[in-house]
Amino acid sequence: MSSTPDARTGSDLTPRAPGDAPVTVSVTRHVAPDHLDEMHAWLQAGNTLAQRFPGFLGSGWVRPGEESTEWHMLYRFADPASLEAWESSPQRRWWLDAAEGKVESTRVERRTGIEGWFDEPASTEVAGEAAAPSAPPRWKQMVVIFLVFFPLSLTANWVSGRTIGDWALPLRVLASVLVMTPLMTYVLLPFATRRMQWFLAPGER
Repeated sequence: MSSTPDARTGSDLTPRAPGDAPVTVSVTRHVAPDHLDEMHAWLQAGNTLAQRFPGFLGSGWVRPGEESTEWHMLYRFADPASLEAWESSPQRRWWLDAAEGKVESTRVERRTGIEGWFDEPASTEVAGEAAAPSAPPRWKQMVVIFLVFFPLSLTANWVSGRTIGDWALPLRVLASVLVMTPLMTYVLLPFATRRMQWFLAPGER
């Protein structure tokens, strides 16, 4: 699909649930070399259909080289509910059926929060007006993770010291990690990622 990072609807004005964060889906597909023209038309049709769905944030594709049959396609929605509406729609089913026998899907990945769009290959052919946005610099990711992890770790150690302070150290650490890991992954880090978007991706609106 061609890159259209600014294609979005008024649904972005709707408040999101606390655990919601933008979701990026990357799909690796293989296309026979004699179907390249049909592939470009198929990608454009899918992009046009997806733009009509609330929460659509953009799409794009990259190829490792001109001779490669491998296409890395990606699309992004504002939250899991918006993504589910697109992926379960009859429009998408019709679009996928149109490429039956010409396109083979081999890998699907979903990413949320800081990682967002996957890092592009070193050598790529990019479709559309602009390349899909890359992940924020690692040092910025590190800063956001620290801002979440430090107060959470401090709180967990304070609480464990007052509640299970008589436990053996390995058990105390295990209990803290079992609580901190899901909080970091599903609640605090997605929340911080949204709040720190101005820092992680200052050019993205």
